Amino acid sequence: MIVIDGRTLSYDDVVAVAHHGEQVTLPDGVLTRLERERAVVEDVVDRRVPTYGLTTGLGSRSSYALPREELELFSVRTVRGRANAVGEPLPVPVVRAALLARVNGVAGGGSGVRPETVRLLVDLLNVRVHPVVPEVGSIGASDLCQMAHVGLVVIGEGRAEFAGEVLDGATALRRAGLAPVRLGPKDGIVLCGASPLAAGQGALVLHEAAAVLALAQGVTALTYEGFRANTSPLDPRVLGLRPAPGQARAAGELLALLRGGELPRTARRVQDPVSLRCSAQVHGAAYAALDFASAALDPELNGCGDNPVVLGDTGEILSSGNFHTPALALALDTLALALTQTAALSAERMRRLLDPAVSGLPANLSPHGPERSGFAPLTKTAQALVAEIRMLSVPVSTDPRHGADAVEDDSTNASLGARRLATLLGRLRLLLAVEALVAAQAVELAAPTALGRGPEYLHRAIRTFVPPLAEDRPCGVDVEVVEHEIMSAVDVRSTLRAWLGEVA
Repeated sequence: MIVIDGRTLSYDDVVAVAHHGEQVTLPDGVLTRLERERAVVEDVVDRRVPTYGLTTGLGSRSSYALPREELELFSVRTVRGRANAVGEPLPVPVVRAALLARVNGVAGGGSGVRPETVRLLVDLLNVRVHPVVPEVGSIGASDLCQMAHVGLVVIGEGRAEFAGEVLDGATALRRAGLAPVRLGPKDGIVLCGASPLAAGQGALVLHEAAAVLALAQGVTALTYEGFRANTSPLDPRVLGLRPAPGQARAAGELLALLRGGELPRTARRVQDPVSLRCSAQVHGAAYAALDFASAALDPELNGCGDNPVVLGDTGEILSSGNFHTPALALALDTLALALTQTAALSAERMRRLLDPAVSGLPANLSPHGPERSGFAPLTKTAQALVAEIRMLSVPVSTDPRHGADAVEDDSTNASLGARRLATLLGRLRLLLAVEALVAAQAVELAAPTALGRGPEYLHRAIRTFVPPLAEDRPCGVDVEVVEHEIMSAVDVRSTLRAWLGEVA
């Protein structure tokens, strides 16, 4: 059971709820805070104080005063009128992550929502009723047009998945033993507001990016063994002369993986190609980008993105810009670019292994000589993957679009930045599988007397599922097996993480 307090939600928590169905609960202190803030909302309504989205319209209609008798209906209209997302439904784990992020944002304070509305969101997570949310609709000025589809289910409309079946919202709630809630003033904008899709999916992709970078380190170490690479560029005395961000960590991790092998004493070349020699610099830059993204995401995951915000202690409701996410959008763009550098290096290391002039190994790693293709055709697959990754790294934070006339005149595309990273990481896992498959063959042809612990572990894992390449055969299926059985395997990831965690 994960306690949602609005302040301490971690990426591991998001993964546990989104992918593994972990149950969640709100502590009593949160419910007390919600009730106190709701009293402020009711007081403002009773006194008819002009307040954005509560007693006035939204966007360009913010100067329009709403009649008292229409405030509840206005919340319903807010949800219905903004459920305009299109495209394929988001995956269930992404919807769960977004629901969790919204609940956590509300739990931290500032929304003024009715407590029963939040309790229903918690119930949706715990009984696994998942609103159908189309994938396209947010420009990063809150995730309004997508989260409104969650709001529809809350009021018994829209569509939701329950027990493997997509149903209308009212039926899904009824079958799960739940009932829709009646929205009060401000509840509609709370259900649609903030950036929970960017935060929720952002947490999922940053968690995955950390795992993929660990895999990149492991595969690089395997390539080092097959190439018989020179490890002197990893020497901390060398790196200390120019302490670029992340490089000391990346180099230390590579040395930790190579521990136990003979490679550091038997380097074949004085100077290796940049794709091997500068792996620590490139992977270090990716680590630095991941740290930047984590620092930008945490306030979105554990903060209030509402507008306006309700201050329960002072009884005020203030206009807010907390829904705007430029730092997160920029950080997600930066991480996409850093992962593209990582991908380019992987493809080049793989190509160097196939080139006998630099690897000292048989051409294309075929044990039968030039009359066989060996792994040469896989270079096209690797380059195709790099091309897709490069396309997916195009910045989206520099492409703002306006919303309401003269009022909503900037946006960030943060949720798009998170969504495209999920696709990019999938392509990068496949690319690392290509390099790993080729590196395993190179290790066998190089025949070192002892492998480092990381390369030995990965080599053994690969050979559990894929035999060495003797005669030419279709290798695409081998790549997919390595990606599924090794790159995505929990035990492989946890083993690598344990070794990498030894580096201070």
